[in-house]
Amino acid sequence: MLNLAILISGRGSNMKAILEAIRSNKLKGIKKVIVISNKSDAPGLKIARDEFGVQTVAVTTKAKEDFENELLSVLNRYDFGVNDTLICLAGFMRIIGPTIINKFRHKIVNIHPSLLPSFKGLNAQRQALDAGVKISGCTVHFVDTGVDTGPIILQKCVPVLSYDTDQTLSDRILVLEHEAYVTAIELISSNRIKVKNNKVIEN
Repeated sequence: MLNLAILISGRGSNMKAILEAIRSNKLKGIKKVIVISNKSDAPGLKIARDEFGVQTVAVTTKAKEDFENELLSVLNRYDFGVNDTLICLAGFMRIIGPTIINKFRHKIVNIHPSLLPSFKGLNAQRQALDAGVKISGCTVHFVDTGVDTGPIILQKCVPVLSYDTDQTLSDRILVLEHEAYVTAIELISSNRIKVKNNKVIEN
């Protein structure tokens, strides 16, 4: 059984998709969930509490080292240990530092709105449009100390249309993000993948 610590900064649409999958039993093997935000007014906190009855915590410390120490303290307080916890970044707009990444090695996942390794970092949809690519999508990957450089778990594709804007492309990719994140968590919770030579392979 796996514990999920979902980290958000805003509305948490991927968080909501994950929680809906757990509630509908599409995502199994999850023992307990906590939602943590770096913003006390993040709309996703209310959604997690009111719609799903999930424990929520705001960690708003500004200094990087203090933030990481408080985040680790919260995980420890609610018994989210290294061996049984997966940390899911779902629109989390703070960089996770090496202290936590190394402690939770291959236990932190993120979703990015491009087909990595293309278009890392911010404004990935705009980067794709500016480059004139014909296919874009999303990537679920393990987090390492680089920017969107960790081992890729899975990817989903969408065509880039001639009339696409940042928003229309983002909206279509977001639908796939919800599916991809749930699938990736299911792969991890069922021990069907492992990381070897910085690549994700099926067991």
